[in-house]
Amino acid sequence: MALSIHTNYSALVTNTALNKSNNALATNQQRLGTGLRINSAADDAAGLQIATRLNAQSRGMGVAMRNTSDAVSMLQTAEGAFSELTDIVQRMKDLATQAANDTNGADDRTALQGEFDALADELANIFDKTKYAGELLFADTDGKFTDDVSIQIGADSTEVMVINVATNLSTLSAEVTDGGTLSALTLDDAANSATAIAALDTALKNIGTVRAEFGANINRLNHTSNNLANMKDNTEMAKGRIMDADFAMESANMSKNSMLMQSGISMLKQAGQMPGMVMGLLG
Repeated sequence: MALSIHTNYSALVTNTALNKSNNALATNQQRLGTGLRINSAADDAAGLQIATRLNAQSRGMGVAMRNTSDAVSMLQTAEGAFSELTDIVQRMKDLATQAANDTNGADDRTALQGEFDALADELANIFDKTKYAGELLFADTDGKFTDDVSIQIGADSTEVMVINVATNLSTLSAEVTDGGTLSALTLDDAANSATAIAALDTALKNIGTVRAEFGANINRLNHTSNNLANMKDNTEMAKGRIMDADFAMESANMSKNSMLMQSGISMLKQAGQMPGMVMGLLG
């Protein structure tokens, strides 16, 4: 290679290699500092686009899991209220069965009627006042379950679960609310008590039907939540394989590029001395 004062080829080549090593070292340090392999679109444009989509899906599923948990809590509140309704109606039936027996006198039936009426009032109170997060659940005009209840159970807009117990709830409302069938029952004689027993049997059946619907939806939501957790975990893993830095590899590359930097600086110093050799030719 010719000796020249104006153009130092060795220094130019060494400087170019030094700049490459410096850029690679900076990338290694950035990845080790952030823990991410992709810190900008320039690092991996296609990978960033895929990872962004996976992240959106994962976050959506995380929110959907909270939605299902909230829905389960609401349904458990409703089912708990109906469990209490069941206990009350069972007690009312016991009273009606006792009143149907002619061993009871007028005073006995009056006492039975007093407890019976108090329980009927509590039926109406539970049905009309049960709330979740400040929202009425069963009341005729404002109840959450008097219409379809939509639960967002996925990251996509189409992933919606609809809970519909309005029809059966309406039937039950006509029985247990104030002024309904049960509140009008009397235990003043055996015949009326027998009528009350039949009406209470029907009410128990209707309560059981609504409770079954709540229970079925609770079970479905629990399975939905489990599936969402599985999908979210695997989506996070897929995103991590794209976005996360491999610390072992990046540490090894940083050591390599750091050594290349030191070597390049040393060689650049040596290459800078080559034009001085010209002076040796000039004597």
